Amino acid sequence: MSKITTPTPTFKIAIIGAGPAGCTLGRLLHLASIPFTIFEGETSPNVRSQGGTLDLRDATGLAAISAAGLHSEFLKFARYDGEAMCIADKNLKHYFTVAGRESTGKTKSARPEIDRVKLRAILLESVPKESIKWGHRLRSVGEDLSLRFENGEEEKGFDLVVGADGAWSKTRLFLSDQKPFYAGVCDIEQHISDVKERFPDLHRLVNKGSLYCFSDGKAVTAQQIGDGSLKVSNYAVRDESWAKEHDASKMEPNAIKSLLLKEYAEWAPELRKLIESVDDHGAVMRALYMLPIGFSWQSKPGVTIIGDAAHVMVPFAGEGANLSMADAMHLAQWIQKSTDKASLHENVAKFGQELFVRMKPIQQISHDNMEDMFLAAGAPRTTIDSYLTRMVKHMQGPVVGTLAGVMIYVYYWFFRMLH
Repeated sequence: MSKITTPTPTFKIAIIGAGPAGCTLGRLLHLASIPFTIFEGETSPNVRSQGGTLDLRDATGLAAISAAGLHSEFLKFARYDGEAMCIADKNLKHYFTVAGRESTGKTKSARPEIDRVKLRAILLESVPKESIKWGHRLRSVGEDLSLRFENGEEEKGFDLVVGADGAWSKTRLFLSDQKPFYAGVCDIEQHISDVKERFPDLHRLVNKGSLYCFSDGKAVTAQQIGDGSLKVSNYAVRDESWAKEHDASKMEPNAIKSLLLKEYAEWAPELRKLIESVDDHGAVMRALYMLPIGFSWQSKPGVTIIGDAAHVMVPFAGEGANLSMADAMHLAQWIQKSTDKASLHENVAKFGQELFVRMKPIQQISHDNMEDMFLAAGAPRTTIDSYLTRMVKHMQGPVVGTLAGVMIYVYYWFFRMLH
């Protein structure tokens, strides 16, 4: 007698949001032949800027890329020379520098840069076009897991709804009434196009990577983008009302420059030139919000959240997108372990408990880095050692980080004595 096998159940999954988290999850479910639909509020992939560049890390973003079978595609756009980094103060006094590498490096410590727009394109192209419904901005999730959208449509019949719908997630409201709060820092983001040809001195200053200059509760940062432009950001500790009143997208370009040049009047000429040289279009104001460190929610059958919906944080650890993609990878693994709807709900609850453990230390690092560079007197001079020690512990583990931390503190003690 032949053995009777029970077919693996087919779940119907809704993913809210077509960002890195949602698209990574969609790709992984596609590879596992699990039906899904991504509902995205924007009407197309090109409605707004996707931001600058980010470095993907071995245990999170790169692991998710590999699990999704997209590593070779990723390498087409990865920039290993983009690892170059400099941390300085308003006088361009260097406190920490890292050189970029020319190779396509495969070392465990490699942190290749990729433009956010390229990363999203890779992920979008890796899922069937018919699996994404554009122009579907979620209004609410019903107790029966029905999805109501702002365009008046309603979708039903899902076994699992995954909210990957960002900081102001409507899916999160099904699980918790917790909303993000203003972190105290906001940023005006602009670009300098064709920087190598138009401003070779600024191109050399950024060195194909990233420049971070902190002083007096403010920062000027510049990042090389793959299209040959620089993304220039001006962060500052400001009231939330200031952020609401200065919508850069509605201000005249000269008004923005005048505002910033006044704020950065005492900064190095090279940094002021970054402000003076920005293009006359594309300015964006970004007020930074965060969820409480250690935020969690009570599990409810059929709904979970990933990415910024679960752990929106300030961007000062470089882990937001990495953690979001790792969320998707881990959730996909739990889904694939499920044999029926009951085990699916049980496994999704286990995923949530695992996520709480993974995300809390990253939230703490991001917050502490912000405090070190924006809120501590005398930064970066007074805080560079604690900042670097924290990052080394995070990247290399507590043992290596602790040993390295001793050397870091000794080095900067002498550095401050001599300078």
